[in-house]
Amino acid sequence: MHPSEEIYCEKSNRLSGKTIVLGITGSIAAVESFHLIRELIRNGAKVIPVMTEAGAKLVASDSIEFASGMKPIMEIGGQTEHIKYLGSRSDADLFLVYPATANTISKMANGIDDTPVTTMATVALGGGTPVAVAPAMHGMMMENPAVSKNLETLASWGVSIIGPRIEEGRAKVASVSEVVAWAIRLLSRDDLVGKRILIVGGRSEEPLDSMRLITNRSTGMMAVALAKRAFERGADVELWMGGCDVVLPDYIPIRRYASVADLIGMLDAVDHDIVIVPAALADFTPEDKVSGKIPSDRGFDMKMSPVPKVLPLLREKCDKVIGYKAESNLTREQLVDKARKRLEQYDLSAVVANDIDTAGKTSASMLLVTKDKAIDISGTKPAISDVILNFVSEKL
Repeated sequence: MHPSEEIYCEKSNRLSGKTIVLGITGSIAAVESFHLIRELIRNGAKVIPVMTEAGAKLVASDSIEFASGMKPIMEIGGQTEHIKYLGSRSDADLFLVYPATANTISKMANGIDDTPVTTMATVALGGGTPVAVAPAMHGMMMENPAVSKNLETLASWGVSIIGPRIEEGRAKVASVSEVVAWAIRLLSRDDLVGKRILIVGGRSEEPLDSMRLITNRSTGMMAVALAKRAFERGADVELWMGGCDVVLPDYIPIRRYASVADLIGMLDAVDHDIVIVPAALADFTPEDKVSGKIPSDRGFDMKMSPVPKVLPLLREKCDKVIGYKAESNLTREQLVDKARKRLEQYDLSAVVANDIDTAGKTSASMLLVTKDKAIDISGTKPAISDVILNFVSEKL
């Protein structure tokens, strides 16, 4: 067994059965292509690497063969590799150029095919295979009118432009995680295309003094899973996150809040089609916040005041809001009853109810409660996210 087979579907099967032809060109970002190939395979893809001569100077062909399990295509020969792998839409599911230099982008936009990668691009564009490019170059090259125009041309042809990240005067190639997310987005169900979805997650943190705060043990895992899956299913996603203990996706717009008051101050920006709120928000906040640090060598009294409920405020801004209700030590019937009362009180589209013991765990059992149904959902949080998003797609 080749080492690439050992990691097949290690993370997910969302790209299972999909073939991706990967073009590697002469940017120093080519060194990241090894990791990209491995991540695509971990999500189920078969990867066929194609390299330009300039790309091969930056990353060894043997390392790409090790990563993919296939000897990279370095030239078009008697096997007519461009036709073999991209001659019909049934051959490959996606042609992806990572990294895409200014040179390669410009050649693709002008029908020039003098490298294995650009020849593959010509066939893919002519045959209707989905194409994506991840630009990488110096910032001034990106701003060159010709390069900008060539990117616009590719986009007008339906080519997906992934990134880049503009940092330190450079148009840095999109992260591996972003490119994998885009591959899944382009090759899986797109039932949420055109939907603008806001996910509000994480935990609120109410300050006691300048050092201490009152919070809870929510990790933000559910919110991140929802945001990722909504993105992968085609939605335009924004994530508002409080305190959390998870890595946040670098390809989804994120705004941060700390306290409930901070979050309420952000609500004027809500103009989304759907809002989903797995956030764990405080019901009370210390009434008298101390400037500085309360001395640790003496006790103190703390008086709490209630904070406004965020769900009804969100409902004023958006017609379709899905809330969460966390309880403990309730029967299923009691949990459904609590969730439905919340739904009716705030006129929500649905409420996801769960036991507080699911906080911070990768798998859980929850209930999706609507006016007339209570659906049991269990599994990993990405799997639970899909059930919730199925409801969004089918009912909202």
